Amino acid sequence: MTTVKDVTGADFPLPPEPGLTPAEVIARAEAIGPTLVARQAETEQRTFYAEDTHREFEKAGFYRLLTPRRYGGYEFGIDTFLRVTTALARGCPSTAWMFCLGATHALQAATLFGERAQAELFKEGNFIAPATIVPSGTAESTPDGDWIIDGTWHYCSGSPYATHFIGHTLIDGEDGEKVPMLFVVPREQWRRLDNWGGQLGLKGSGSHSIVIDHARVPAHLTLPGTHMSEIDVTKGTPGYALHGNGEYGGGQLSFMLLEVACLAVGIAQGALDAYEELMRSRLTLFPPVVPRHEHPDYQFWYGEAAGMIATAEAAVQQATRTWQEICAAGPSAFSQENDLRLATICREVIRLSWHAVERNLFPTAGSSAVRQGERIERVWRDLSTLQSHAGIGVLLATVTTRSLAQAHFGEAA
Repeated sequence: MTTVKDVTGADFPLPPEPGLTPAEVIARAEAIGPTLVARQAETEQRTFYAEDTHREFEKAGFYRLLTPRRYGGYEFGIDTFLRVTTALARGCPSTAWMFCLGATHALQAATLFGERAQAELFKEGNFIAPATIVPSGTAESTPDGDWIIDGTWHYCSGSPYATHFIGHTLIDGEDGEKVPMLFVVPREQWRRLDNWGGQLGLKGSGSHSIVIDHARVPAHLTLPGTHMSEIDVTKGTPGYALHGNGEYGGGQLSFMLLEVACLAVGIAQGALDAYEELMRSRLTLFPPVVPRHEHPDYQFWYGEAAGMIATAEAAVQQATRTWQEICAAGPSAFSQENDLRLATICREVIRLSWHAVERNLFPTAGSSAVRQGERIERVWRDLSTLQSHAGIGVLLATVTTRSLAQAHFGEAA
């Protein structure tokens, strides 16, 4: 293994392509994205993307984008990762969702856990870990401080090719009340159920349930009293201290929502691509019978949707830059209010993407273009399912909105 010494003199592995640049990675994703369109149906039928697609992502370096350099990753930053995610979503929403929600948690692992845990988690190179934020199962402490964990966790997107799983469970707090505990378990300690694919959309997102049977999880892979979406980073994080990179000390709630916002933009872009094909290839149904791209109504529907999607893309890219700028200022800058404000920007990005599709593209594409299995029909189903995610439809729509005002005015929640 080729290694390089860091500033402390310690040896750390080089990534597979030491000279790879963010621009090259994004170009690879933009080239791969269109090839995924023709495989959408098989991905849905399989309920996850194919082995050769997984290998292609691996070869392209996608799974190492957020992994720290000291562990053989590229550490390119969230802007590169999110651009890759958007490009893949434009081709196949299910594939992008599964990739993103599996590979993205390298950032959380590198932010929240200490050096011993990180050395263990990243030792194999790729780190793919679905994560769920809803506590489930049970955890029993052992005399030496470890935990015995049992239970089933649902909606574990990215599980088919995962190397780990990040979950939450409830334990007894000091005052006797239940508190969350975040934990990580390697692949050999859990099994995946074959229970995904019956949902309305995102049928190929690999969001299967995970079962853990009496797994012994060492204390250094657990964070008692911690919930991933409710972390105060203003006093610093283990990852920031270890890597000296502000992005391993950023707001976790806003980062999780930036992921979904970028997915929504990419999915909507795919719908616009499909609508453009219809405009170029089909005639209007009523006189004057002309190519759709010549008719003022279709021009209006396309133009309005294109403007909404472009606005959503611009907003999420600016929010991503803001996230990075706050990180660069140091952990103390990432206040709860900043975290929540970025989250509400993501809410509007998702709304714009959805409205562009459901108000303009879907109803005017024509019934034959929205038959089961057609591209616009699939996008409508996928975005509908995205809207039904509890983090989007409930937390972001209500709780986060109120929390922003409470943080701004100093009111208790």
